[in-house]
Amino acid sequence: MGLRRPPTELRNRVASIPSPSGEQPLGTARVWLVLTIAFFSGMSVLGVEISASRLLAPFFGTSIIIWAVVIGLTLLYLSIGYWIGGRLADRRPYENTLFHIVGIASFLVGLIPFFSKPVLSVSSQAIASLNGGLFFGSLVGVLLLLAVPLTMLGMVSPFAIRLVTSDVQQAGKRAGQVFAVSTVGSICGAFLPVLLLIPTVGTRSTFLIFAVLLLGLAIIATSRLPRRLLYAALMAILIVLWIAVDPGPVRPAEGLLVEGESALQFFQVIDSPTIGRRLVLNEGIGTHSIYHPDRLLTHGPWDYFLLAPIIGGQKPDEVDSLLIIGLGGGTVSKQYTQIFGDDVAIDGVEIDDRVIDLGRKYFDMNEPNLKTYAEDGRTFLQRVDRRYDVIAVDAYRQPYIPFHLVTQEFFISARDHLTDKGVVALNAGRTATDFRLVEVLSETMRSVFPHVYVIDLPSGFNNSLVYGSLTPITGDQVRAGTVGVPFLAEVAARPWELREVNRAETVYTDDLAPVERLIDDIVVREALHGATGRDR
Repeated sequence: MGLRRPPTELRNRVASIPSPSGEQPLGTARVWLVLTIAFFSGMSVLGVEISASRLLAPFFGTSIIIWAVVIGLTLLYLSIGYWIGGRLADRRPYENTLFHIVGIASFLVGLIPFFSKPVLSVSSQAIASLNGGLFFGSLVGVLLLLAVPLTMLGMVSPFAIRLVTSDVQQAGKRAGQVFAVSTVGSICGAFLPVLLLIPTVGTRSTFLIFAVLLLGLAIIATSRLPRRLLYAALMAILIVLWIAVDPGPVRPAEGLLVEGESALQFFQVIDSPTIGRRLVLNEGIGTHSIYHPDRLLTHGPWDYFLLAPIIGGQKPDEVDSLLIIGLGGGTVSKQYTQIFGDDVAIDGVEIDDRVIDLGRKYFDMNEPNLKTYAEDGRTFLQRVDRRYDVIAVDAYRQPYIPFHLVTQEFFISARDHLTDKGVVALNAGRTATDFRLVEVLSETMRSVFPHVYVIDLPSGFNNSLVYGSLTPITGDQVRAGTVGVPFLAEVAARPWELREVNRAETVYTDDLAPVERLIDDIVVREALHGATGRDR
């Protein structure tokens, strides 16, 4: 039997293997410099991803489909970067190569907001020309905007592992360090834009901050003077662009009073002498609130929330309380106050506190009987024990409805907060011919309420109001109940029918509520139908 090499000798021979780079091992200071770059690169990746979703929001919204596209493409670009970065690190295992990758990538990150408007405008046109709806449009936009900088940032981690590994026995430790610091950086990159940067300085400046930060690191880290001058010049270009280029309106509109970004969404307030003042959010498909100083009724879906107490069997002077989930600029609260009186206690729940501020400043939302709450409507219901005569759900984020506000469990919670004659009224979107969303929402409500009614708005509006009631009623009885109240009688005189829903075949639950998939299908079918019509 041959002699076996002692384990100690084997370890010594392994330890004597030279640095993977073929150079002298990095000193402690240089290792920490590389790890610092890995940290800020990881932070920038998530920061760019979050900020990119805000670039898309004014054009394509913030649905789960859009988030899937952004996250999926980000992971794709990072995967490509990992592959290329690992191969390049073996061929050119030099610090300055890593620093150059970071410098160029950061410059491209800084350019993203300056090219976003024309690229995303092309993406908006792609929705119509490709007939592919939101997915294809957002895919084109994100692909053009993010591919190169995110791929280059993906090259950083494998490159950093190659550089800091001077001892094969410590390869696992070094890889763990790089992954740990870059992941911690990504955690910071996930929260900084949302909680601080975007609400404070905006999306464009958020991109610039990440770009300048990485360029500054590249300037400090590189040992070559020409490279330092190059990175300094690139930083100067970005700063000059930021100062000299007027961003203008993100989505120009006639009569634009104000636009901006909150922590949750993009918003605009647009004034029209004929229509009135409108609140528009994200992609601007629909109007969320409307206000005209000389007109109370809007001729839109808000007016039909006024019929809710009558559908519940109440007289106009019996209405005491109202909960609005999706307060917006306060259109419904103003109507209820002026028609039913300022002794009606109104709780207005709006998830975005900036929207509440807009309502007060631009929509005269100053009713003394209105209390506002900046929180999610469902969590509000879970924490209060009040009962309401009417619960109005107008929480659209066009064209979508938050799924947790259309499930059986939500309607059970809403029903438990109603008075004996209380009604839940829900604004639902549709097309002129496709009522599938209205049907599934009304059937879900029918699984909770003994009586569910639908009013399809007259032509010109692709909305239906769905009412869940505890008492039966007919359309004639509703019209009779508005007699003597001028504004109510005007709404009742319009050409609508009250149709009752008697089945509950399709029921959305918290576990399964594919509302966004259904809406996407409706939108795509409408786009295809419209394209066919134009072709003819």
